[in-house]
Amino acid sequence: MSQRVAYYDVAPDAMKIMMDMEKYTKSTGIERKLRELIKIRASQINGCAFCINMHTADARKMGETEQRLYCISAWRECTFYTDAEKVALELTEHVTLIPNKRVPDELYNRICKHFSEKEYVDLVLIINQINSWNRISIAMGNTAT
Repeated sequence: MSQRVAYYDVAPDAMKIMMDMEKYTKSTGIERKLRELIKIRASQINGCAFCINMHTADARKMGETEQRLYCISAWRECTFYTDAEKVALELTEHVTLIPNKRVPDELYNRICKHFSEKEYVDLVLIINQINSWNRISIAMGNTAT
């Protein structure tokens, strides 16, 4: 992997905070495969090839199918994502594109049919975490290898 700055060396305290948040997101009750789908979708929107490459590989290791990985950008047109996954992917798009999409009450109400308040908070934190990683990765010039 090439990068502009060895940011883990330059800002170790900041990167420790990022890693601590990563540990938290992994400790939530949000299913592992769904966390990866969220990370992939946000990374697609943000154009972060490094993160797309990493998280599709991680999802495959967890047993995610090629079909679901290939179609994630068109999830609305697919029958092989659950309703809970679909609403989480929609939330991912809204939070990732928050200046344009916001998170309307109607979407929040649909999320509440599948997730508890705690899970909603955790979903938002997972989405924010991958958006942060995408921005760090892109700004630092990380490339997919």
